Amino acid sequence: MKIYNKRYITAIALSLVLAGCKAPMATVVKDEVKENIPQNFNQQDQGDANNNSGTTPWRQFFTDPNLVALIETALKNNQELMITLQEIEIAKSGVLAKKGRLTPTVSAGIGAGVKKAGRYTSEGAGDATTEIEPGKEMPDPLGNFEGGLMANWEVDIWKKLRTEKESAVAHYLSTVEGKNFVLSNLIEEVADNYYELLALDNQLDIIQQYTKLQQRALEISKIQKEAAAATELAVKKFEAELAKSKASEFTIRQEITEKENEINALCGRFPQPIVRSKGDFMSMIPQTVYTGIPSQLLANRPDIKQAELELKSSKLDVEAARKEFYPSLEISATLGLEAFKPSYLVKLPESMAASLVGELAGPLINKSAIKANFQTADARQIQALYEYDKTILNAYLDVANLMSKVKNIDQYYKLKSEETQALEKSIDIANQLFKNSRADYLEVLLNQRDALDAKMELVEAKQKQLSTVVDIYKSLGGGWK
Repeated sequence: MKIYNKRYITAIALSLVLAGCKAPMATVVKDEVKENIPQNFNQQDQGDANNNSGTTPWRQFFTDPNLVALIETALKNNQELMITLQEIEIAKSGVLAKKGRLTPTVSAGIGAGVKKAGRYTSEGAGDATTEIEPGKEMPDPLGNFEGGLMANWEVDIWKKLRTEKESAVAHYLSTVEGKNFVLSNLIEEVADNYYELLALDNQLDIIQQYTKLQQRALEISKIQKEAAAATELAVKKFEAELAKSKASEFTIRQEITEKENEINALCGRFPQPIVRSKGDFMSMIPQTVYTGIPSQLLANRPDIKQAELELKSSKLDVEAARKEFYPSLEISATLGLEAFKPSYLVKLPESMAASLVGELAGPLINKSAIKANFQTADARQIQALYEYDKTILNAYLDVANLMSKVKNIDQYYKLKSEETQALEKSIDIANQLFKNSRADYLEVLLNQRDALDAKMELVEAKQKQLSTVVDIYKSLGGGWK
């Protein structure tokens, strides 16, 4: 009867544990964007899988030695990049922590204590009648001195701990891709700011040339006034235009200072002059960019690979959270010496103490915390999927938009060049007519202003040409290799 009762109780306990270990199902996520990614970026251009500028190392893509030197400095000193590198170290430590949980923990310790049991208790009465040796009663109060090794191990019977480690590894790899994305962005920012700085230098030169032109026009207007061929109004108009152009010069000088400091900040250093050659800016020819095919973005762009790895990590987190509903098996063991007097510790084998305990336990009642953790992991998995799909879609749109921008900015630059050349000739004609009193000052001023605006816009167009090529290079996944 006793054996039957024990088996009955054991069966009930196991049934209750197994009933309490029923785990909910995770949401099945499906990546539709990746499956439906188009074959080409647009219908007009059929991509070539063998030609993709995104795989070109940045040292080969950029040919300006001054720009290359700035990028190298930024890669060594940029604070944001240094912060990202520490994120990688943190993730690496997370992997080691998860890996450590797979192996038993062993610790050593010593302890001492004293205990007095009541005489009229089962323990106290037993001690009173117990003799250590003939004629030696058990001391009262009773001391306890111990020392030894303790081991504890959670047996990974459901591979929950391995799943957590795999999730940590995926997260670590995603931080590496995050570092690569920061590299790509950093190189793009340095190049874009460098070209903007060169554009400001050229605009400053144009303003200074325009100021000299206004100075000559003012002198001519004064001479014509003395000859009664012009009025005081013409003189004042030319003086006002001269003052305006001089004021613009100081505005551009301030923009140059700020742009230099922005580049210095990216390079992680205090303000200093930026070495550059502004004379070759307008003759720079943008690099030819080959886009390849859209599916190559999945392998080339670090932000897509980072989002993919985060999605993988979140799926593993859901799996690990689901296994929290299952029983866990823990084994603990101790081995050491224990006695009520320090002198007895050396008496072997009487002072030796050992224990070995195995415990299988699972959640049964009040599983709200485990359910909440599972639901959180499940929601984060869906969130990671949306983030992954959004990253792929944005990457595709970036390249498609920039491809169109490259073509349109090239046409814009050509037309602005034609406009500038025509207005340059009109300035010479207007000045000749003004000298011969066949045109008034307003015609001269309007021609000069139009020519100035066209030149400034032409410089901006050149800067956009160069920056757009850098942007599409980065959008294709270039810059971090």
